Amino acid sequence: MIPQTLEQLEQVRKECRTMVRKRAAASAGSTLVPLPGTDVLADVGMLMQLLPAINDKFGLSQKQLDGMDPETKSMIYGFVMSIGSKVIGRMVTKELVVQVLKRVGVRVATKSVAKFVPFAGQGLAAALSFTAMRYVGNKHIDDCFEVVKRMIEQREGLPDESVPVSLEEGSPHSPEDEERLDTNAHVKP
Repeated sequence: MIPQTLEQLEQVRKECRTMVRKRAAASAGSTLVPLPGTDVLADVGMLMQLLPAINDKFGLSQKQLDGMDPETKSMIYGFVMSIGSKVIGRMVTKELVVQVLKRVGVRVATKSVAKFVPFAGQGLAAALSFTAMRYVGNKHIDDCFEVVKRMIEQREGLPDESVPVSLEEGSPHSPEDEERLDTNAHVKP
């Protein structure tokens, strides 16, 4: 379910950042396996779980969006398009995760090479892995946060359904009064 208030939204962001930190630490640990490519495969697997979990927490998974009314869904997709996210509201596939990892490709490639440098290399690889995973996760959190924040602001910014004061009968700014004021303005004392 989509958070309804900015306070709820902030709480969801906190929970998601905790999830990202845990996955980033696990990603860093996966660099200790000395087989080439295992760390990248582990990252892909973790992101295939993490990104949908973040979508779900924010109420922006594909399944959740499919259950919304067309107007709300259209508004959300408009916000998603404006921020350029390729992950929100979509099925997270291996191909999509690989596209996301290409954004941080230099770090991923450096991590894979660095872990074969004795001693300091594995530490560097772990640091790069942690940083890359945290970057991808936090970027997705920020995108989801922005979409839901815009939705909340849009909902709160809708005009009140009560009748504006100027249109109420007998108001000093009714159309009849406006005409009288204009007429009296031209009269000299």
